[in-house]
Amino acid sequence: MASWKNLDTLQSFQELQKMENNVRLTEVMAGESGAARVAKYTVPMAGGLSYHYAAKKVDDTILSKLADLAKEAELTEKFAELYNGAVINTGEKRLVLHQLTRGQLGNPVIADGVDKFEFYKAQQKKIAEFAAKVHSGEITNEKGETFTTVVQIGIGGSDLGPRAIYLALENWAAANGLKKMDAKFISNVDPDDAVAVLNSVDVSRSLFIVVSKSGTTLETLTNELFVKDALEKAGLDVSKHMLAVTSETSPMAKNSGYLAAFFMDDYIGGRYSSSSAVGGAVLSLAFGPEVFARFLDGMAAEDKLATEQDPLKNPAMLDALIGVYERNILGYAVTALLPYSQALSRFPAHLQQADMESNGKSVNRFGEPVNYKTGPVLFGEPGTNGQHSFYQLLHQGTDIIPLQFIGFKKSQTEKDVEVQGSTSQIKLGANVAAQMVAFACGKQDENPNKNFDGDRPSSFIIGEQLTPEACGALLSHFENKIMFQGFLWNVNSFDQEGVQLGKVLAKRVLAHDTDGALKAFSDLLGI
Repeated sequence: MASWKNLDTLQSFQELQKMENNVRLTEVMAGESGAARVAKYTVPMAGGLSYHYAAKKVDDTILSKLADLAKEAELTEKFAELYNGAVINTGEKRLVLHQLTRGQLGNPVIADGVDKFEFYKAQQKKIAEFAAKVHSGEITNEKGETFTTVVQIGIGGSDLGPRAIYLALENWAAANGLKKMDAKFISNVDPDDAVAVLNSVDVSRSLFIVVSKSGTTLETLTNELFVKDALEKAGLDVSKHMLAVTSETSPMAKNSGYLAAFFMDDYIGGRYSSSSAVGGAVLSLAFGPEVFARFLDGMAAEDKLATEQDPLKNPAMLDALIGVYERNILGYAVTALLPYSQALSRFPAHLQQADMESNGKSVNRFGEPVNYKTGPVLFGEPGTNGQHSFYQLLHQGTDIIPLQFIGFKKSQTEKDVEVQGSTSQIKLGANVAAQMVAFACGKQDENPNKNFDGDRPSSFIIGEQLTPEACGALLSHFENKIMFQGFLWNVNSFDQEGVQLGKVLAKRVLAHDTDGALKAFSDLLGI
């Protein structure tokens, strides 16, 4: 059994605190020394990706000490305990099994008398068979017309991950003749969200997936009723248009009001659920189950790399260690995620939830306050849009913000036009390269307003093209990075008590059980 200790009690961390950082990116990234660093500081990933960390403020001495930290913190052993079925989620006394939805890394995990790998695999098969019947026209609407659109109704992890992945693969699937249906998403309880989606689809030829593990999520059930009302007003049989993704014990599980139900369980947290039925149903309907299977293959291959004990061969662990070094030694409070791919437009939003909901904790896994910083603030937008937005602060602001760039050599459609001697894709790539060097090396200028200090760290994940395998590997990398950082900080990355209080107070407002400021704000809103 691994031992769980606070970060500041580990000897290797204490030694890191005493080490002076002499890495000056303005020097080591300049000229041929920079080229040598780029060649040296790289780790292969799955899905044709690679992780480059030459522009991070690390050297061989620091990396060696980070490897000592990984060993002392027993990161490999803790991951093994997780995928072998230990109760890693101490807050809710639950197993953490999202890796099992894409492959089995260790021993069979038996929970509730069921082999969980076989359970998840059976649900994927059930989804694949259903999707095939929809695509073939065996399952149709009342008029015998095929369904053309699938709409996911969910919030948080039931929306952000599947939406991000759908957008990531939509152009690729269309370019390869693999897009089967359009997908839309309703998440916000704001009625304008549901109205906008319903106005954009033919409801008579739409399937609606209601995603709620408990079957009691207020926003989701509200939006479900909104959609059901629209179906009824259109004279449609609601039960022929609604699907459920839920747990076997929820009130949605055996409800005749759904055309089909697909199951998950409490061992998969919402923000880690994209590889379960939560993402599987909508993505299999949109692109076909074969594409979703390729996405899972990419995740499984990257998960396998995460079992490697040597951080220099384990990209997720190395990324996590450098991130903790930046947060707890260098004192950087924020991280920017900058995908130079329009297809990844919602990827920062999904990872924002995955990271900040997981490691935004001030007590350790035993409920004791910690004396060090934990999860950073994470934000981002696709390049090059972000360059014309917040990059000013990143380059010349008073805070140094570590950057994580993502880029690809080829676009997904490979349709392009040459303007002024280069294609759009080449211009996109040129911007990535230029920004990383600009942040690292800066520019000296006698005019203080035009001076760039540089020495601002970044990493780079690059691939040939954003395919299903690459998308899966990318998501797995960040899920495992978050996990390893949670292990290092000794927090429980798999519960989210911070989101519960607001829900409780909202129910009080709806029940008109308010006083003080809660009543005053409710009155301002006319509730």
